[in-house]
This record gives sequence, structure tokens and C-alpha cells, in this order.
Amino acid sequence: MTQAESMSTMSKEMQDCVAACMECHSVCEETMSSCMQMGGQAQMQIMRALIDCAEMTRMCADMMMRRSPLSAEMCAMCAKACEMCAEACESMPDDAQMMRCAEACRRCVQTCRAMSGMAM
Repeated sequence: MTQAESMSTMSKEMQDCVAACMECHSVCEETMSSCMQMGGQAQMQIMRALIDCAEMTRMCADMMMRRSPLSAEMCAMCAKACEMCAEACESMPDDAQMMRCAEACRRCVQTCRAMSGMAM
């Protein structure tokens, strides 16, 4: 493998983190749609957490894929947004979509925390 090829190849950890971010983004978007159908004022806190998480995970994945020097800091922020979203979703334990979203968020928290401690 040439140096150029090794530079363009993402590590397994980074690939896993990008995949977890993209999965989390997708599930958050689906959950937002579900929340909008439910309505209710109590949903506003959850909606804010879902929007923040969806935006952060998309941006985090994008930054890792383009090898941004800010990726580690973005991963740390993304982990925080995902943690907040998981907690918000877990406030509705009887809702299967919310629990699916919380699980995706928790997976993303783990991979982003691992990446935030690594040199990109």
C-alpha cells in the first residue's frame, strides 16, 4: 500500500464512528417525524434534543470523512448531544421508536468518545 492509499483509508474505529453517526442521524430524523405526529408541549424538549443530535451526528460524520483537524473536538460535542438525546428519549420508555433512538444515540456516544480521545 502506498502512503497516499494509507492516508485516504479511514481507520476501523473512524469507519465505525462514521457509521454510528449516520445511523443515529437517520433514527433521530425518523423519531422527529414520530414526535410531530404525537404532538403535545412535553415533546418540545425531546424535539430540541433530536434536532441537535441529528445535526451534530451528520456534521461529525462529514468532518471525519473529510479529515477535518476539528474532528476530535466535534466528536466530543457529538457525544454530548447524543447523550442528551438518549436521556430525552428514555423519558418515554413505553415508546418503541424512542427506545430505538436512545439505543442508536448510546452507540454513537461510545464511538464518538473513543474518537475524541484519538488523533485524527
